[in-house]
Amino acid sequence: MSEHTTPTPGTAQPHATDPGSAHRHAVVIVASTRAAAGQAEDTTGPVLVAWLRDRGFAVPDAVVVADGEPVRDALLAALTSHPRVIVTTGGTGLSPTDHTPEMTEPLLERRLPGLVHALAARGAESTPTAVLSRGAAGTVGRTFVVNLPGSTGGVRDGIAVLDPILDHLCGQLEGRHEH
Repeated sequence: MSEHTTPTPGTAQPHATDPGSAHRHAVVIVASTRAAAGQAEDTTGPVLVAWLRDRGFAVPDAVVVADGEPVRDALLAALTSHPRVIVTTGGTGLSPTDHTPEMTEPLLERRLPGLVHALAARGAESTPTAVLSRGAAGTVGRTFVVNLPGSTGGVRDGIAVLDPILDHLCGQLEGRHEH
């Protein structure tokens, strides 16, 4: 598949950067109908962008889209640039418009259920309702994709889980097998 075509769900994608390259690109997608319409401020995207930049990733400002199919479209668009990491925030709850996992899961080639459980467990330490979050996590080619809740607390909990494993995870996806 060409580097410039839209990824097909379940099909591994080549990456523009060489395995082990020092340059790592990431994308943050915010699923919020109100923020996309300018009716609310996005408070989670900037937190994730700053965290990823601090980790050495090249990250543009967060992409803010409405809940539902616009999330899928943003994921597909992000995948065309072959980032190492895509983090979504929002749309993981049970409200009628929360469909981020449904937009993400068909694109994943390999799922990371242990990571999803760890995210829920970390959130439940301070917020019992965190176990209701339905986020997904997995890989598309050499891109790691994870859904986090749309609250700043949920994002902070997600960062706490991801921070100690992110380099190892990216290293494995790049073909490095350090332990």
